[in-house]
Amino acid sequence: MSEFLTTRELAALLRVKERKVYDLASEGALPVRRVTGKLLFPRAEIEDWLAANRRGATREAQAVRPLIVAGGHDPLLEWALRESRSGIAAFLDGALDGLERAAAGGCIAAGLHIPEPGENAWNAATVAERLAGEPVALIEWAKRTRGLMVRKDLGRRVERLADARGLRFQSRQPEAGSELVLAMLLRREGMAREELQFIPAVERSETDLAAAVAAGRADVGFGLEASARQFGLQFSPAVVERFDLVVWRKAYFDPPFQKLARFCASESFRFRAETLGGYDVAQFGAVHFNAE
Repeated sequence: MSEFLTTRELAALLRVKERKVYDLASEGALPVRRVTGKLLFPRAEIEDWLAANRRGATREAQAVRPLIVAGGHDPLLEWALRESRSGIAAFLDGALDGLERAAAGGCIAAGLHIPEPGENAWNAATVAERLAGEPVALIEWAKRTRGLMVRKDLGRRVERLADARGLRFQSRQPEAGSELVLAMLLRREGMAREELQFIPAVERSETDLAAAVAAGRADVGFGLEASARQFGLQFSPAVVERFDLVVWRKAYFDPPFQKLARFCASESFRFRAETLGGYDVAQFGAVHFNAE
């Protein structure tokens, strides 16, 4: 093969007309040599140019993210996505699952409640490390009260994790942020996970967790005050966690997310949060991390 391509050969390779090749060359968009008034295109440099453009197209395609919020389950978020008519779908299967989906380009936002070292530290360091270099912002959704939810007919008080020894304990899936928070509280109380009697089945949402306790499939679970109220369970608060949304900056300014954000500034949203209980939405929208 020749070291150089002619205008006709390059046009055939690119599947464009020769006029387009001349235009690209005049714009400086193509590697080209001019020899005695004739355009010649170095084959090796053209192959590199094509490879670079393919990579660019791939990055651009990856930037088009599905209109999905992933991450930790939150009853208020689930309701707001529907009620706002934003068109954004929910796939809420755990904070760690959402973080990985965000890293893989599988969502426009992910709900996180990942505890970190330090006082009242949540999510920011994790996002900075896992999504390093990505154009994301971490905005506050709500502060949520989490604790021990107990069957009303159990006949005993369960106020601390130590009180749950010997009781059937309902857990969540390993990807759930609540499992990380539970591990943090076990360390604070000087307990090992093995001291709790976990039942074999896991529940994949806050609502399903409370439903399992209410139905008697478990005696106690570690869930949200809002869900405990919904099912009429005893509740002992243990921690106030910050639930944030890590959002792709472009998606934040697009109409669907802006529609959701406007709805969350409404009186009906605040009333819903108050009715559910265990929520503090006063700082909704506060930015806790903004990537450079």
